[in-house]
Amino acid sequence: AQDNSQATVTPTALDNDILLLRKDIRSQKKQVIAANLPLTDAEAQKFWPVYDEFTEQLVMINNDKYALIKEYAQNYGNMTDAQADNWTQRLLAVDANAAALRQKYWSKFSAVLPAKKTALYEQVERRAQLLIDLQLSAQIPLVQP
Repeated sequence: AQDNSQATVTPTALDNDILLLRKDIRSQKKQVIAANLPLTDAEAQKFWPVYDEFTEQLVMINNDKYALIKEYAQNYGNMTDAQADNWTQRLLAVDANAAALRQKYWSKFSAVLPAKKTALYEQVERRAQLLIDLQLSAQIPLVQP
């Protein structure tokens, strides 16, 4: 049996580097959204607080995703079928939570922006997240059956 107490270990220098990188990515993503989503001053005053609230909640979901990635990186070479199944189920749950959050915030964004701008925001947000996920997945080795 494998010891799962690693999840409570004090953060390492690598963990701190990842935390800083994630903050930088969030900042860059916000800049991309600002550059691609034309907002009036009145719209911006309403939109950005909702966006920041959304981002705070997305960070919590992504904390789970990054913990799963870290767990996978530590165990992929000797992962059992049961561990692979459990890990995959938890990863799918993280994806479902992110989708549910986007759905929840769709109505909040729609309340502060016209429909076309809300749709544009969702497109830019999704593209940015897909690029981040693509870069992450390119660095993660595939499970070896």
